[in-house]
Amino acid sequence: MSTEENKALSRQWREEFDKGNWAVLDEFIAPNVVMHFAGSPEPLNREAMEQMLKMFYAAFPDLHHIFEDQIAEGDKVMLRLTFRGTHQGEFQGIPPTGKEIAITAIVVDRIVDGKMVEHWSNMDNLSLMQQLGVIPTPEAA
Repeated sequence: MSTEENKALSRQWREEFDKGNWAVLDEFIAPNVVMHFAGSPEPLNREAMEQMLKMFYAAFPDLHHIFEDQIAEGDKVMLRLTFRGTHQGEFQGIPPTGKEIAITAIVVDRIVDGKMVEHWSNMDNLSLMQQLGVIPTPEAA
């Protein structure tokens, strides 16, 4: 696949998840995908990835991606993203706050034969916890 096709694929599966369309999982994500998340002690397989994403979307049902930048070279696509949503369900033991969140992230997808086979994610988890009121911001400390 071309870098442009890889970029389109990398955007499209996220846009479909934002719509709640989990049926596209088989279309875009390889069965043997390996997901690397900052803070996770070990990589996630596809089943664990799906559970984690569904948990996130359950807590933030209006979650959507804003694509700030996208760069591709070879089989890799890098995205600079902002996630926006409203905390409407329990998240990691935190009851719904009704607060709107905006979290930045840098992710890299590796795509082979039209499917994502590997993923790396660095998301601003500290900012998320501050926005939810779990950790004070420097001004409030």
